[in-house]
Amino acid sequence: MKTAKNFTRQALCLCLLIFCSLSFSGCQKDGGYYDPEPIQGQFEGNTYQYLKSKPGVFDSLIKVIDRMGLQATLSDSNVTLFAIANPSFQLSLTNLNRLRRASDKDPLFLSNIDGVQLDTMASYYIVRGSLPTDSMLLQDGKNLRSVRFGYPMHAKVTRRSASGQTGAGPEVIDFSNTKKSQFIRYWAGATTASNNIRTRNGIVHILSQDHLFGFDEFVTRLTLVPPPPNLMTIIGGKLTVLRDNNGGADAGEGSKKVIDGDAQTKFLADLNGRLWMAFELKTPAVSSVYTLTSANDEPDRDPKAWVFEGSDDGVNWVELDRRSNFFFEERYQMKIFRFNNTKAYKHYRIDINELRNGGVFQLAEWSINKAK
Repeated sequence: MKTAKNFTRQALCLCLLIFCSLSFSGCQKDGGYYDPEPIQGQFEGNTYQYLKSKPGVFDSLIKVIDRMGLQATLSDSNVTLFAIANPSFQLSLTNLNRLRRASDKDPLFLSNIDGVQLDTMASYYIVRGSLPTDSMLLQDGKNLRSVRFGYPMHAKVTRRSASGQTGAGPEVIDFSNTKKSQFIRYWAGATTASNNIRTRNGIVHILSQDHLFGFDEFVTRLTLVPPPPNLMTIIGGKLTVLRDNNGGADAGEGSKKVIDGDAQTKFLADLNGRLWMAFELKTPAVSSVYTLTSANDEPDRDPKAWVFEGSDDGVNWVELDRRSNFFFEERYQMKIFRFNNTKAYKHYRIDINELRNGGVFQLAEWSINKAK
């Protein structure tokens, strides 16, 4: 009897010890970090069919894809789609039409907004190749190229905070429009809400619903009134400058770059208190518009104050427009300046006397345009 009682007592103690051990282990802190196995969604169809299988979620995106003729790209090509849900389009359209309403203009919709601008913005979200999050784990992220125009985008995987601890939450992709700049401070970003949905021809990552379609360009692209034709191009002529780049007019950042029609290049030179650029047209013409486009980096080099002038002989100048305390808000940004003028001049000149800061001037593009 004693032996049986001792055995029972020992068995109970052992069970109690195991129970306490498990309870204690279950109560241990895990450091705030929870890393479950990633769930890889698999859709037995192509990327376009995946979007169609989600009624009420991607209806607006499908309208854009259909209008831009991108069905084949999302059906056959090996691509990664950063999918935009309906609320992203609704927010963008609401902002645009609020501004249009204030100007007594009719509202715009995805069916009738400018197709060129819509195509450009839609292309940001479809990039080459199948790219799961594992391919974006590099410290500097991954450079991406859009399928349509080879536009440079960027993606990087990070962990969001959870339970008050940094890096303890789910993986998200920081997806960025680089605006063709190597400087991150000029990029516009978005984050994903779901990742790694595999389709027959690629990968789908779904962007958060608070993302605005087009990043920060939707309203500006669709409200910008383009300038009249460029007289430098349609008439032709000769550019002269007070002071050129140290490498000369033909250098990589010489004066010829400011009229080459490419916003990716620029004219860079010392201001030394004043720097003018003049253009002699082959035949006189009336201009009442000119444009300036900001260059790729260093906002302190932007022109801040200047005088725009016209001349019959290139010696005696008449002031046509004067600006001061001017600032570009973005890189590669074209600004259109309109002024009153009805006289045909053969010579036009912009005389810059102040920069945003410092003494080095830069500008991507300058144009002289026909009268409005």
